[in-house]
Amino acid sequence: MKNLKSDFLFVLVVLAIFLPFIVLPSAFDWYITTNRSHPLLLAFIKFAILATMGEMFGLRIKTGHYTAPAFGIIPRAVIWGLLGVWIAIAMKIFAMGTPIFMEGMGFQSMTKIMQDPFTLSKLFGAFCISVGLNTCYAPVFMTVHKVTDTHIMQHQGNIKALFTPIRFGNILSNLDWKVQWGFVFKKTIPFFWIPAHTFTFSLPGDFQVLTAALLSIALGLILSIASLKSKK
Repeated sequence: MKNLKSDFLFVLVVLAIFLPFIVLPSAFDWYITTNRSHPLLLAFIKFAILATMGEMFGLRIKTGHYTAPAFGIIPRAVIWGLLGVWIAIAMKIFAMGTPIFMEGMGFQSMTKIMQDPFTLSKLFGAFCISVGLNTCYAPVFMTVHKVTDTHIMQHQGNIKALFTPIRFGNILSNLDWKVQWGFVFKKTIPFFWIPAHTFTFSLPGDFQVLTAALLSIALGLILSIASLKSKK
């Protein structure tokens, strides 16, 4: 019964976040305007909220609860916000740089194609951007996230984790690289993240970082599965 109440509350929070932007045109217009004028601030907020909720959802599947003593919602949200800014910057770099590279390789007008309405050429461009992002940037991001996640857990989810130096060398040397490579890199990148981000980069720019933040719900599930695999 307690878990059902938690599930109901979780759904209510999700609805409270998204419904205003669906039913109120003014709220949606505010998002578009603010996202264009303050993209990094919005990236911080979106990932701090949505990615943290995604991990809470993953924890619910793994343990039956949305939080745990060492989970650390506040430090996790702050770290996700900072990672979200990093993600937004990386997405912009690859979204702008890859079409220019493709033009240098003979794919004419790719920069313009990526700004036009959806076509098969735009889908191909989005696929190339996704491949670049997920082969050059994603492994580094996933490893950094694993390090910060471990750091928070080592401090029992306490907010002091935000002000304590991260022992990168120690954490990296103790990672389960068999799972990190064999599952997180080798399976999720080609079979989930590249297709998912191909769809993301096919969308208008205003929705790309938002979609990436929504995909963090899937990331929560992936992290839960990886955690279970590490314990086997």
